[in-house]
Amino acid sequence: MSIENRTIQPFPARRTAVVTGAGAPRGIGRRVVCTLLARGWSVAAADIDGPAVEQFAQELSAELPAGSDQQVLGVGVDISDQASVDAAFARIDAELPQLVALVNLAGIPSPHPFLEITAEIWDRVMDVNGKGTLLMMQAAARRMIDGGVGGRIVNTSSITALDGGGTFSKTGYAAAKAAVQGLTRGAARELGEHGITANVILPGPIDTDIMGGTLTEDRKESMSANIPLGRVGQPEEVAGLIAFLVGEDSSFVSGTSISVDGGKHMH
Repeated sequence: MSIENRTIQPFPARRTAVVTGAGAPRGIGRRVVCTLLARGWSVAAADIDGPAVEQFAQELSAELPAGSDQQVLGVGVDISDQASVDAAFARIDAELPQLVALVNLAGIPSPHPFLEITAEIWDRVMDVNGKGTLLMMQAAARRMIDGGVGGRIVNTSSITALDGGGTFSKTGYAAAKAAVQGLTRGAARELGEHGITANVILPGPIDTDIMGGTLTEDRKESMSANIPLGRVGQPEEVAGLIAFLVGEDSSFVSGTSISVDGGKHMH
């Protein structure tokens, strides 16, 4: 169902955002969940580590003000598996308000050099970072279309897609994250008639555990060498951008790639 005359539609007061990759204690996903809760969203915190996100959701639920109509649901899901994605969205449909936003942060790194990439490694990197993003987008978009008020999709690429590899993740990861950019643009083009925007962020070095472990001061310094702001980013700085992109104020921003890298890539 298309939105009549493609007008700007307000989101319902009770609305849900799905955030994947919310299991890591020091990840961007958890910061996004907290940021969206602070802005009035109900949130489905999704991750392949079901027990971790269920515990996280329980802790956040206990902190909500008495009488709040916001909800937090921890959902275990393997985003690369269609049956698992279907089951996760069935829970979200049953337990949370109308789905309006999807934030795809789940992904896996790949430190393997080009000549050491096997078919198995390639398939796994593409399954999670590429196919997993697609499956989550399709499931969310169908619900957004049925909801009739449009929606927001934010995917995660990486500046590695621009560089062809970095200090930790290399060619396979760069290729998968480049694919996410193309996927996002295609979705923006095809879903726009339904009032659904799709954008992709490209984080640079962010102080999370996905960078291969907690960053030491020496690693932070070396990774900051070519960054005009002279430092690595923090998860909350990515979360702030995502909160804007899933909000009503970003209604005319779609098909865009935004680097969050302290000015390392200017384009």
